[in-house]
Amino acid sequence: MTDRHLTSPCHKGTGYPLTYGQGAHPTPMLKTKDRTDRRYCMPDPLAMLTDETILAHIPTNSRVLDLGCGDGRLLARLRDEHGASVQGIELDRHELLAAMGRGVPVIQANLDHGLPDFPDRSFDFAVLSQTLQQVRHPRLVLDDMLRVAAQALVVVPNFGHWKVRLQLLRHGRAPVTSSLPYEWYDTPNLHFMSMHDFRDLVDVVNARIVKELPLINGRAIEQAWLANLRADSALYVLERRA
Repeated sequence: MTDRHLTSPCHKGTGYPLTYGQGAHPTPMLKTKDRTDRRYCMPDPLAMLTDETILAHIPTNSRVLDLGCGDGRLLARLRDEHGASVQGIELDRHELLAAMGRGVPVIQANLDHGLPDFPDRSFDFAVLSQTLQQVRHPRLVLDDMLRVAAQALVVVPNFGHWKVRLQLLRHGRAPVTSSLPYEWYDTPNLHFMSMHDFRDLVDVVNARIVKELPLINGRAIEQAWLANLRADSALYVLERRA
């Protein structure tokens, strides 16, 4: 994701442009008869599921860094419900101010510049939700997450979903689905990956997958069959190989 704002679609119904941040999962749009029609923003049906799945994997009193924390919603819950010590990073000024309004400590920074201000193992968990595909250097970001935290929790969309494949096969056009609702010319996503592709990246950064949770039809399902074909997105718990 670059420093410029993206004007369509708006982020989580706030009216603000979408930039990388917590919950920056693209919102499904109202279907129209014409793919070129403008679409209206709707609440993200996966946002609550994603938050709950992440919360379930973070013990109480943990130190948590959220990369692209958006309005600080997740960090506020971790602080209030889990007694966590939290820190956010956000690029968009509007979202940063919203996070500060929740009392969440947050700094403004571009993830593509790395995390030079944080020492090794300064956090128990680093969270990156629906953001990796929007940064210019995913390998750098993932590698730095695993440097500053003992474990990384990463949520990514799955470009291997059967609806994406079917649209490419039938129409030969860039897919538009509920989880990838952007036209190719105004998408904030710079990289498109399947679950298989992400597993390859994990190997490249010398990490291992502690847990893989595909998000399928509004549920997080461990060890799901044909997950790369069925999952809209997936949550990964990662740690550095010994």
